[in-house]
Amino acid sequence: MSRVQTVEVAAGEGDQRLDRWFKRLFPHVPQGRIEKMCRKGEIRVDGGRVKASTRVEVGQEVRIPPLPDANAPQPAPRSSVTDKDAQLIRDCVIYQDDHIIALNKPPGLPTQGGSKQTRHIDGMAEALTSGYDDKPRLVHRLDKDTSGVLLLARTRQVAKDLTAAFRHRDTRKIYWAIVAGVPTPRKGTLKWGLVKAPGHGGQGEGEKMLCLHPAEVAKVEGAKRAETDYVVIEPLAQRAAWVGLVPVTGRTHQLRAHMAELGHPIIGDGKYGGSGQENLGDGWGAMLGGEVSKKLHLHARSIEIEHPVTKRQIFIEAELPEHMARTWEQLGLHANEAPDDPFEEDEWAP
Repeated sequence: MSRVQTVEVAAGEGDQRLDRWFKRLFPHVPQGRIEKMCRKGEIRVDGGRVKASTRVEVGQEVRIPPLPDANAPQPAPRSSVTDKDAQLIRDCVIYQDDHIIALNKPPGLPTQGGSKQTRHIDGMAEALTSGYDDKPRLVHRLDKDTSGVLLLARTRQVAKDLTAAFRHRDTRKIYWAIVAGVPTPRKGTLKWGLVKAPGHGGQGEGEKMLCLHPAEVAKVEGAKRAETDYVVIEPLAQRAAWVGLVPVTGRTHQLRAHMAELGHPIIGDGKYGGSGQENLGDGWGAMLGGEVSKKLHLHARSIEIEHPVTKRQIFIEAELPEHMARTWEQLGLHANEAPDDPFEEDEWAP
C-alpha cells in the first residue's frame, strides 16, 4: 500500500472528470474503488469532499489515500462491449483520422445512457480506442430514433475544440426528412421557443417539448429560444415532402417540434405528429400508410466543420438508413440528385 499523497492537477490535465484524471495516474485502481473512496471522503480536492464526476481544474490539489501496489497481480480488465456491438460500431465509422471519428448512427440506438438505457453509442465507443489511452468522446448528440452523422473526438483537447465549435455555431448540419403535407412557403425559418412539457406520464410527456411564440420565451421559466431553417427539396403532390432542415440552435427535439407546430410533422413521429394517419394540420398525420415505414424519417445527412487541428474544412455525409432508403425508393425520390446544400439552390425552393 502507498502512503497518503497530494497531487497537483498539471497543465493540460484540467477540465475533466476526477475519476478520469485519477485513472490516468493510477490505471490499476478500479472505477468502483474510486467511487467508494469519494463517498468515504478519502479522495478530496482542495480539502473538500467530491464525487467521481467532479471536474478538476489545473492547479487544484487532490488528496490521494493509500492505494494498493500497482505491481500486485490484477485481474484482467473485462470489456463491457460485446463482440457483436464492437463490430456494429466499427461498421458505423464513415470517417476517421488521428483526431476525429465520424459515425453514421443507426436509428433506434441511443447516443448516451439514461433511464433503462444500457446499450448506447457512448458505451460502445470503447471499441474505437485504437491505441489511445481513452475511448473517443461524444461532442454532440442525436435523438435515439434519429440516424446520421455523429462526431466523436479522440482526445480531450479536440473534444473541447469541437464542443466550442458547436456552441458557437461554427458548424453546418443538414438533416433530411419526409414530412406530412408540403410546407408553404417552400423555404423559411421557424423561431418558436421551446420548453419542456409538464408531467412524466407513460407516453413520455416529460420528455416532450412545447412550442412558444418568440415573445413568450422570456416570460416562461425554462423556455429557450430556438431557430430552424427549412427548405422543400421535392414535394410529393400535396401529401408529403422531402425537406432539408438546419438546426441553427441545438435544442432537444427541436426539428421534430418545429415541423409539427408548422402543421407538417415528420413522418413516423408518433410523439409530435400523432399516431394516426390523419391529423388537424395540413390534411395528413405522421403516418403515410401503405408500405411506408412507421419509423421516424429524420436523418442527419451531413456536417461541415473546420477541422480543430488541421484547420481545413471537412464535409462528411451519411447514407440513408435502410427504412428511409426504402421510402425514397417507394416514393420515387433520388438521394444522389440532391445538392450537398439545398439551401444554396434556388431551384429547390420554388
